[in-house]
Amino acid sequence: MHFSTIVKFGRKRLYLEILAASALSISIPASLGPGWAQSGPEPARVTEAVDATKLLALRGNTHPLARPEFDRGPASDEMPMERILLVLKRSPEQEDALRHLLDEQQTKSSPNFHHWLTPEEFGQRFGPADADIQAVTEWLTSEGFEVKRVAAGRTVIEFSGSAGLVREALHTEIHQYDVNGKTRFANASDPRIPQALEPVVAGFDSLNSFPKKPMHRVVGAFRKSKTTGEVRPLFSIPLGGGFLLGVGPTDFATIYNVLPLWNGTTAAGTIDGTGQSIAIVGDSNINIADVRNFRSMFGLPAKDPQIILDGPDPGLISGSETEADLDVEWAGAVAKNATIKFVVSEDTEASFGADLSALYIIDNNIAPVLSVSFGACEAQLGAGGNAFLNAIWQQAAAQGITVSVAAGDSGAHTCDQGNPANVAVNGLSVSGVA
Repeated sequence: MHFSTIVKFGRKRLYLEILAASALSISIPASLGPGWAQSGPEPARVTEAVDATKLLALRGNTHPLARPEFDRGPASDEMPMERILLVLKRSPEQEDALRHLLDEQQTKSSPNFHHWLTPEEFGQRFGPADADIQAVTEWLTSEGFEVKRVAAGRTVIEFSGSAGLVREALHTEIHQYDVNGKTRFANASDPRIPQALEPVVAGFDSLNSFPKKPMHRVVGAFRKSKTTGEVRPLFSIPLGGGFLLGVGPTDFATIYNVLPLWNGTTAAGTIDGTGQSIAIVGDSNINIADVRNFRSMFGLPAKDPQIILDGPDPGLISGSETEADLDVEWAGAVAKNATIKFVVSEDTEASFGADLSALYIIDNNIAPVLSVSFGACEAQLGAGGNAFLNAIWQQAAAQGITVSVAAGDSGAHTCDQGNPANVAVNGLSVSGVA
């Protein structure tokens, strides 16, 4: 495969992406370097009987907006809690070994330089033992949950149930909250699990429907002819008494000297994304005609993205669809011949769809580049959410996947994004996703 890099940045929502694939081919040898040797089966860390009466609270796993002033009471026991992600924990020894391997994979003098793992190899080396996985899944099923799958990389276990089961098994009520005119569901207190499982359970990615936010801002417009239907962008965009100048794909290629790559006038030859793929996460589907119109308008070759549904089709979701259009279009605007794989997962009352999509991409190893354009401050993610992202980004790195995350323009007041006063009233904060 080819080593790929994707860079994404924004400023008052000039949002751009570039993929520059090097011409260096990297093969995976049949005999891996010494750093890949498995020292033996991972020893079981769940050494006590799982006793549902001996509980441990998972601190830091209540959303900061699940506050009394927004509380509208408990959810119905029958309300589905679909696709909950239980985050598994590595042993200290595994964590040290993983950090060492990640360093070696980026060190040219190492025999493990660019020797990437498969998801299954990652799980066997850095995941809990089979006996530990069995202990956790048997506890979940004994409580009435349906275990959907254990991730190939052994970073998470996905399961489903109801609000009533969450109350009985995880010892926290799911309540309804009305925040800024939106209805959300969330656990009202930190969940608790059997103490015996603590060595292998890091927490839950989330038990709420508070979404991560798309990192775009709509400032542009276009003109459409009533007579011919022709669509033309407006490249001068008024903003705050001044104006912005819109940038198209060829403008970008000119400004950042990509044209020699497109035109094959470098020693590496033509580099335009041919033979490469970029995976985009989403929680909304898109109208494929939008992508076709974008590519046609800017003279890009016709190339539809691949749309991959991880579960039910959520349809077109306001706000998220705009982000999805932007990401899919601009990933293919500079890497104009790359294959764009857009993975869509529906939001649930317990999990954010883009998290499920990111996990799907990594656990199925579907592309060497993964692009994420959603964000939330670390406090809103909670201990489990931050552990989830850290775990899957490490897995991606070990598999040779370049992960790009939009940091957004909120700077040090990410927890206040959308605050009309535009000040950091909740203190300094950054995007935990980035």
